[in-house]
Amino acid sequence: MAAPPATASTPSRCVSGAKPRGAARRSPSSLALAAPPAGLRPCGSRALCVRAKVASGVQGASVVDDGVERPWKLSDARLVLEDGSVWKAKSFGASGTQVGEVVFNTSLTGHVALFTQASLMMGVRYQEILTDPSYAGQFVLMTNPHIGNTGVNPDDEESNQCFLGGLIIRNLSICTSNWRCKETLEEYLIKRNVMGIYDVDTRAITRRLREDGSLVGVLSTDQSRTDDELLEMAKKWKIVGVDLISGVTCDAPYEWSDKTNSEWEFKKDQSSETFHVVAYDFGIKHNILRRLTSYGCKITVVPANWPASEVLKLKPDGVLFSNGPGDPAAVPYAVKTVQEIIGKVPVFGICMGHQLIGQALGGMTFKMKFGHHGGNHPVCDLRSGRVDISAQNHNYAVDPESLPEGAKVTHINLNDNSCAGLQYPKMKLMSLQYHPESSPGPHDSDTAFGEFIELMKSNRL
Repeated sequence: MAAPPATASTPSRCVSGAKPRGAARRSPSSLALAAPPAGLRPCGSRALCVRAKVASGVQGASVVDDGVERPWKLSDARLVLEDGSVWKAKSFGASGTQVGEVVFNTSLTGHVALFTQASLMMGVRYQEILTDPSYAGQFVLMTNPHIGNTGVNPDDEESNQCFLGGLIIRNLSICTSNWRCKETLEEYLIKRNVMGIYDVDTRAITRRLREDGSLVGVLSTDQSRTDDELLEMAKKWKIVGVDLISGVTCDAPYEWSDKTNSEWEFKKDQSSETFHVVAYDFGIKHNILRRLTSYGCKITVVPANWPASEVLKLKPDGVLFSNGPGDPAAVPYAVKTVQEIIGKVPVFGICMGHQLIGQALGGMTFKMKFGHHGGNHPVCDLRSGRVDISAQNHNYAVDPESLPEGAKVTHINLNDNSCAGLQYPKMKLMSLQYHPESSPGPHDSDTAFGEFIELMKSNRL
C-alpha cells in the first residue's frame, strides 16, 4: 500500500522557490489493520495471514513553524538539477547532501537477479539496482510509481555494498508484505548510508531527462543550504571522463565457486568439461559469476588494473571483461589490458567490457542522450532474427561505423538500433551491451554463456 499523497493534487512539481499547495491528509495510523471480527480465524487462515512490516519513513510526524505537530511527514528534501529546476520531496534513508547524475530506470522494481526466488515470483526488484556497481556516481529514478512493498532480503544482492548515489521514487510503500522480507527499504538504505526521496513527480522528471538528456543533480536534506548553492554544486560536478571503475573493483584476486542454487536452476544439461575463466572485475555482478560457474567454469576474479601478462601466465581457457560504471574512455589502462589479451584466448565482454572491446579494436564509444536503464529492452540477434527481452544499464555505446573490418555487429537494440553485441571470429571474441545473467525474459539471454562455452571448446581443438 502506498503512502497517501502529500497534497490533493499531483506531487511536487518543479517550481523553484514555490511552495506546494497544502491539503489535509489522513494519518497513516488510520490505515492500520483492524483486529478480525469474532468468528474469523486470525493468522491461520490463508486469506487473513499476511506477513507485513510497517515502514517508518512515511509514518513520521512533523512539527512546523506554528508549533503544531502533524501526523504526516512534510517535504524535507530537495533535488536540484543542473538546469536550475528544484523539486521538493520527502526523504527516507540517509540524510545529508549528495551529487550525482540522474538517470531513469523503467524496470518494475529493479533488475532481476536470475534464479533468486524473486525471479520466479512476481519479477523484477529494486535491490539489484541498489547493489549494481554500474550505478556508481548516479541517482536512479524509478519510473514505476510504487516502490518498497517487497522489502529487502540478503539473497538478492549483486555485490557486497550499495554504489549508487541515491534513489528517487514516487510512492514509498508504508508496509512490506513479502515472505522473504528481512527489513524495509528505508532501514536498508539507512544502514548503507544511501539517500532516498519520495513524493516527487517522477514522470515529469523523466520527461525532462528524455528531452534534455541525463542531468547532474544534488540531493539534500540540509535546510541551511540555499537552492543557488546546490545548483552551483550540480554545475561544477562532472562524470564524463572520470574513472569510476577504480572505486568499485576488488583489491586482490580471488576464486569464485558459488553456482546458481539447484532449486532455481533451469538448465539441466550441464557441461561435463571444466573451463578456467579469468574475470576482470570492472564492477562485476555476482550473478554473472554464478551463471558461469553453473556452466562448468572455474573462475578467478582479478582487479581492473591486473596486468594482462599475469593473466596469460595462468593459461586460462577464456577471459571475461565485466560490466562496470562510467565512461570507457576514462580508463585507458583497461583498454590497453583488453588489447593485450584479445586474439590470444577467447574473450567475452559484458556492458563495460563490450565497450572496452570496441575501443581496443580501434573503435569509438559515445555518450548516449539518456542511456538504457531497465528490464524491458528488446534486442534482435541479427544472425538468427531472434528477439530477446533484455536488462540494460549503460550510458555509453559503441559506434559500429568506427569498427575495423572483420568485427561484426551481432545484436541491435530495437528501441534505437544501437549496437548491442559484437563478434570477431578471427580474434576469438564476443560481447554484449546488455546483461545476459538478468532475467526479464525471463531466461532469454542465458544462452550467451553457452555460446562463450562453445567458443572456449573450439579453441581447445
